[in-house]
Amino acid sequence: MTRVRVARRIAMAAAYGGGGIGLLSAGAFGLVRAEAALARRAIGEPSGTAPDANGVYGVHQPGEALTLALLGDSSATGLGVVVAHQTPGAMLAAGLAELSDRPVRLVCTATVGAQSSDLVRQAGEVEGARPDVAVIMIGANDVTHRVKPPTAVRHLDQAVRLLLEGGAQVVVGTCPDLGTVEPVPQPLRWIARRASRALAAAQTITVVEAGGRTVSLGDILGPEFAASPSEMFGPDRFHPSVAGYASAAAALLPSVCAALDVWIGEDTEATPDLLRGEGVRPIALAAVEAADEAGTEVAGAQVGGRDRGPRGRWALLRHRPGRSTHEVQATAEEDAPLR
Repeated sequence: MTRVRVARRIAMAAAYGGGGIGLLSAGAFGLVRAEAALARRAIGEPSGTAPDANGVYGVHQPGEALTLALLGDSSATGLGVVVAHQTPGAMLAAGLAELSDRPVRLVCTATVGAQSSDLVRQAGEVEGARPDVAVIMIGANDVTHRVKPPTAVRHLDQAVRLLLEGGAQVVVGTCPDLGTVEPVPQPLRWIARRASRALAAAQTITVVEAGGRTVSLGDILGPEFAASPSEMFGPDRFHPSVAGYASAAAALLPSVCAALDVWIGEDTEATPDLLRGEGVRPIALAAVEAADEAGTEVAGAQVGGRDRGPRGRWALLRHRPGRSTHEVQATAEEDAPLR
C-alpha cells in the first residue's frame, strides 16, 4: 500500500470511527516489542518539568497584545532546558512579538508525556484566554505508546476544531521523525520512522480539512538533526537540546506569522515558487511530501474557486523562509517576559 493511501486511510478512519491500521506484520511483532523495551529502558520515561515560560513578551511594543496558546507534549514544554527563554514557547512568543510589533502573551498548557488524547483538555484550558493563534506539537508519545493512528488523529481533530470555534488560528507541528532517535536499534528505527511519518501525513490531512495548517517537524527539525544528533538532542538522547527546540521554533514561526497575516520579510501570499517545490496538490499527496521534508507548511487552497478536486481537498505546499535558529534564540534571550 502506498504512503498516500495509508495516510488517507488513517484520516478517513479517524473521521468515520474506524479501527487501527497495522504497520507491522505479526511475525515481526515479538522482535520489535523486545527492541522497543530495550530502547525505552535506554531512554527512560520522560520526567521532570520544563521552565515556566508563560508571560508577556515584547512588553515595549505598541498596541494590544496578541495571545499565543501552546499545546502538546514535552517537545512543546521544552523539557530538558534550564531557563525559560530556551523553551520553544518563549522563542515563538518573542519572535512573534518582534515581527508583529505587538506584545504577545504566551499561554502554555502542554504537559510532559501528553498524547493526542490530552489535547481536548488542553484546548479547554486555554479557552478563557481567547488565543489569537494556537500552536500544537504532538505525536511522538502516540507512536512510542502504540496508540492506534486513527484514534490519535481523531483526538487532534477534536482539539483543532474546538480551538477554531473559539476564534484561534491553528498551526500544528506534526509528529517528528522518531527514526533519528539514537538509542533505537534497527529494525525498530525503520519502523519508528515509517510510523511517525505516516502519523504526520494523516495529521496534516485532518488538520487542513478542519481549517488549520500544519508544519512538518520531520527529522526535527531539519537535516542537521540527523547529521548532528549530539548537538540537537538533549542529555536523554530523545528530547531536543536548546538548539533542537530553536530549530522547531524557527520552522513554526513563519507559519504562525502567516496565519495572523503578519509580514515577515516577504509577501505571505506570494505566488508559490515552483523551483522550491511549492504548489497546489491533492491533500494526501501534499501531506506525504510534507512529512518527508522538515519545515514544510500545508494549508487549504482553491483551484478555480473550488476547495476540492477529483482526488479530494486541494492543499498548498509552501517552504516559507524565516529566521535562523540563532536569531530566534537571541530574540527570546533578550526579551524577558512580564509575568
